Amino acid sequence: MRRFVLDTGIAGLYLDRKRGVYERAAAEVLKGNRVGVAAPILGELAYRAEGSPLRDRNLLRLRQALDVWKLWLVDAAAAFEYGRIAFELKAIGRPMGQNDIMIAAVAMSLGNTTIVTMDGDFSAVPGLAVENWAE
Repeated sequence: MRRFVLDTGIAGLYLDRKRGVYERAAAEVLKGNRVGVAAPILGELAYRAEGSPLRDRNLLRLRQALDVWKLWLVDAAAAFEYGRIAFELKAIGRPMGQNDIMIAAVAMSLGNTTIVTMDGDFSAVPGLAVENWAE
């Protein structure tokens, strides 16, 4: 079984059912794979929904997605992975936001996990698999 952690932008496309992300996620679930978000991504999505002109609708969509998505929390393994990744990135002079490091750490701690994103930040994390599902 593979795990796919949706980054914030891709998760937004899933919620809006744009650019084929929802369909790709559904296809992965049908294959027996897990699709979801790490806790920091849920926080970012909730923040976006709170500031949206369609706040109530967007919060409802987010809550409904949690019926399908797996929510991966930060545990001790992810916290140690965070320290390792943050140190490695600092050593190579590659800055990255703390939330993104934590998201990468959750993914790395799960093993056999791919980050699904539209930006290149995560590709700087050694050993982290990265895909873009946006058509």
